[in-house]
Amino acid sequence: MKFLAITLIAHTPDPVTGERKTTAERFREVIDDALLAEELGFDGFGVGERHERPFLSSSPPVVLGHLAALTSRIRLFTAVTTLSLLDPVRAYEDYATLDHLSAGRLDLIIGKGNGTAQRELFHVTPEDQWERNAESYDLFRRIWRQDRVSASPRFRPGLTDAEVWPRPLQQPLRIWHGSATSRESVDLAARHGDPLFSANVTHPIEPYAALIRFYRERWEHYGHDPARAAVGAGTAGHYAARTSQEAVAAFRPVFEGRLALQRKQGTEPVFTTLEDFVERSSALIGSPQQIIEKVHRYHERFGHSVLHLPVDASGLTRARHRASLELFQSEVAPVLRREIPDPPFPWAPVTAAPDADTDTGPGPDSLPVPAPVPTDR
Repeated sequence: MKFLAITLIAHTPDPVTGERKTTAERFREVIDDALLAEELGFDGFGVGERHERPFLSSSPPVVLGHLAALTSRIRLFTAVTTLSLLDPVRAYEDYATLDHLSAGRLDLIIGKGNGTAQRELFHVTPEDQWERNAESYDLFRRIWRQDRVSASPRFRPGLTDAEVWPRPLQQPLRIWHGSATSRESVDLAARHGDPLFSANVTHPIEPYAALIRFYRERWEHYGHDPARAAVGAGTAGHYAARTSQEAVAAFRPVFEGRLALQRKQGTEPVFTTLEDFVERSSALIGSPQQIIEKVHRYHERFGHSVLHLPVDASGLTRARHRASLELFQSEVAPVLRREIPDPPFPWAPVTAAPDADTDTGPGPDSLPVPAPVPTDR
C-alpha cells in the first residue's frame, strides 16, 4: 500500500483557538507539511484545487512547482484538477512543464470540481459540467499522447494539426479520476482504463463502496484486465496516539470546533458526536492497532492500494501534528505496506528525460490502452 498526504489549503480560523493565520503563513504551513511528508517517508503529497472561499488552492501548478524544487523523492499529486473549469490546452502546458521540473514525479487526480461560486466564476452550469469534464479530459489525454492534435470541441475553440509544447517527460502521465458521489466520473475512469480515487470523506462507507463496485463492473465491461484496476481512498481525518483514549482526548477539541463551524455555516453535519465520527466515518483516530484494523475493514470493501491522510494541522499543535504522523509512519504504515498490495504499476519517478522530439513511446508509468466504447452507450 502507498500513502499520500493531501491538503486542500483551507484558510479558516483554527477550530480550537479561533485564530486565523495570514495567507503567507498558511502557504508556509503547506510547504512545511510537504517537507515533513517527504522526511517521514510518505509516497506522495497532494494539493487540491478550489476557486472559492475558504480555500487558497486556486493554483496547484504553482504550489506543486515550488514543492518540486524543494523535494526530491516524493510524488506530487493534484487533488483534484478541476478539468470541467479549465482549458485543457492550458492545463496540459502547465502540467507537462511541471512534469519535467519534478523529474517525472507528477500524478494528476482529475474531477469536475464542485461549488456554486467557482462554477459561476468560470461560467459552468450544473447541466453542462459533466460534458465539460469528459470533453476536457478527452482532449487533455490526446494532447499528452500525440505530437499534433486536431479536434472540434464544444466548449473551447477547435484545433487543427496543433502542436502543444513542451512535450511531456512521462509518456503518458498517470491520471486518476476523483469520485465523490456520481457514476459519471467512475464510468469515465473505467472506460479509459484509468485508476480511481474515492473521496471517502463525508459519509459512511456504503455509498463509496457502491461506486467502487460500479467502477470494477464498468472496468470489466470495457474489456480491461481486472487485475489492473487500481483504487485509492481518502480519509476524513487522522490522529494517531499510543492509546485510543489519548487519541480521542486530543482530537475532541478539534472535532467540536469543526462541528460548531459547520453549524454556523448552516451545514448539517453527518456525524454529530466524536464517537460516531470515529466509529462510522473513514477517519483514522486511535492507537496504531486500531488504525490498522480500520484500514483493513475499508480495504475489504474497497480493495484499495493507495490511502490519503489529510495533512492540515488545524486545531493541533505542530508538535502533536508531527508526533501523530511519525507514529503513523513508524507503526502503522509498515504493517499496511506488508499486508496490502501496492498499485499494479510502477511508482518510482522517471529520472532521465527522453528526447521529446524523437521519442514518443510509452514510459515506465504507461497505463492500459483504453477499450473501445461499446455501441450500446
